[in-house]
Amino acid sequence: MGVLINRVERSEIKPGDHIYTYRAAYTYSHHGIFVGENKVVHFTAQKHLNSSSWASSGSSLYNSMITCSSYPECGFRKPNSGVLRSCLDCFLRNGSLYRYEYGVSKSVFLAHVRGGTCSTAKSDPPEEVTRRALYLLQTGFGNYDLLQNNCEDFALYCKTGLVIEGKVKTEGSGQKKGNKLGVGVGASGQVSSVSSVFDAASEAIRYSTLKSLVSRATVMAAMYFLDRYATDIGVRDDVIKMAVEDLAVNMGWEGHHGEEADDTEASKQDFITMNSGTSFY
Repeated sequence: MGVLINRVERSEIKPGDHIYTYRAAYTYSHHGIFVGENKVVHFTAQKHLNSSSWASSGSSLYNSMITCSSYPECGFRKPNSGVLRSCLDCFLRNGSLYRYEYGVSKSVFLAHVRGGTCSTAKSDPPEEVTRRALYLLQTGFGNYDLLQNNCEDFALYCKTGLVIEGKVKTEGSGQKKGNKLGVGVGASGQVSSVSSVFDAASEAIRYSTLKSLVSRATVMAAMYFLDRYATDIGVRDDVIKMAVEDLAVNMGWEGHHGEEADDTEASKQDFITMNSGTSFY
């Protein structure tokens, strides 16, 4: 794997790795956590999984999973949850495999032109990463939101345990239950990149006295990279570490509280079963 190319072979990934693949001719990427034994835990919109019209599409992830012959439990998820476990084949959907990099230097981060590929944040041990993913498979990860709580945000949380402090809400906030914690605002590299493009364009317009197109392009490029770096979860000063058990409470997943003990035990057993005899880093 090259410094700026995160593409890897299947034999190179290990439990606890944050992996991703590109969709729709590289328009966007889909992220998940590899948990071993050819299985991936990832997060997607519930309406996609519940929609009969979406499920009937021959190219849909759901359709590929319900016909999966290599893994009978491919597509397992709890009711009303967007967190699911699928086999690596169904996750990739014939796409290439990439591994998200953590703990990169500022220079390496800025050298990646496209967001959603790396972070300066340090990853937690693979055992803890996998435990978080399997726990959230039991409890869910709140409501999917393309801009504020998406698949990359799910994987980032599993890898780091970091959430944005300003998004943690209290019961008296009046915010809709289930959305009290906006884990992903500013954390997702893909969303950050898009936002940075608009911010850079706005800054370039402000320099309307610059006649040279090259000068304007330079301003836009500089603003894009600096803005994207400033929103990286490893750089921000408004993030806090939150245990996965506390995350569920702050997200307002009261529906699972009565099952918390059973779910936690099931998650532990799942983790032990799936990783028995497997070596981590």
